[in-house]
Amino acid sequence: MIQRIAVVMDPLLRVDVFKDTTFVMILEALARGYEVHVCTQDKLGVRDGQAYGAFQRVLRLTRDPQSPGELGPSTVHGLGEFEIIWMRKDPPVDMAYSYTTQLLDLAPPTSWVLNAPTALRSYNEKLFCFEFPSLTPRTLLSNDARELKAFYRELGEDMVLKPLDGAGGKSIFRVIGGDKNLNGLLEMMTDDGRKYAIAQQFIPDVRQGDKRIIVIDGEPVGATLRVPPADDNRANIHVGGRCVKTELTAREREICAALAPTLRRAELMLVGLDVIGDYLTEINITSPTGVQEINQLDGVCLESILWDRVEAGYRERAQSSRLATTP
Repeated sequence: MIQRIAVVMDPLLRVDVFKDTTFVMILEALARGYEVHVCTQDKLGVRDGQAYGAFQRVLRLTRDPQSPGELGPSTVHGLGEFEIIWMRKDPPVDMAYSYTTQLLDLAPPTSWVLNAPTALRSYNEKLFCFEFPSLTPRTLLSNDARELKAFYRELGEDMVLKPLDGAGGKSIFRVIGGDKNLNGLLEMMTDDGRKYAIAQQFIPDVRQGDKRIIVIDGEPVGATLRVPPADDNRANIHVGGRCVKTELTAREREICAALAPTLRRAELMLVGLDVIGDYLTEINITSPTGVQEINQLDGVCLESILWDRVEAGYRERAQSSRLATTP
């Protein structure tokens, strides 16, 4: 039975109460009577092989941005004291993030860590798409400016450049028609060959928007179309994109079905897929957003669906564990 939840995240009382997905996940957990404790990744540690953290219990949480809630005093708890542990730290996915996932791997089997730390560490959100080449636009990953420039010509001098470790639409550029900034952009993106950059076929459908699809336990449960502002090709909410109501197409359901076995096997419970036109462009697994926007547009409560799936999964894990230990 689930009683105590831990959430590793950025400071809870500083998030946007009207947009943040982790915020409504915690609200729903509290509504279900769970005891919820939060901490930032720098408050985790390991002593003699036992992982622990300095957590604060969530005593009160509201949608009032002036007074969003109240946390208890910082108290050290072993990770084994929690039935469910959510890793919801926002990017960047840097070495500190990687170390945190390794630490969370030390949680005992009785604690279910979501999304699975091994998967968070193994799958880069942009590289993950390379496992599904039939679903993605033409894409090149390289740190060689000459190779990237040749690919640009191959694409008819119209492509998108983005950093491998970017998030929220930052540092994404469309390069078109013999742009004389191309050489400088490639030098900047690759840091003169020291960093990888992603070059991707430009998809004209992005003018109508890119679709964020929320997938829970392998199943698509909601979506929103993020429409770019008139003066930008990027549709990300963080750079001014607006969310509009939408439905899933047959192609998008096909994409979700193709990914489902991999997502379930990797224990990626909550995922955000980005789709432009007929193409999968990104698989967001660190701390995918969009839940609140879909809730508002469709009159649903995706966080309730999420916790229903987590509860069912926890019961299945507990049953499997009992069967495994029965002589």
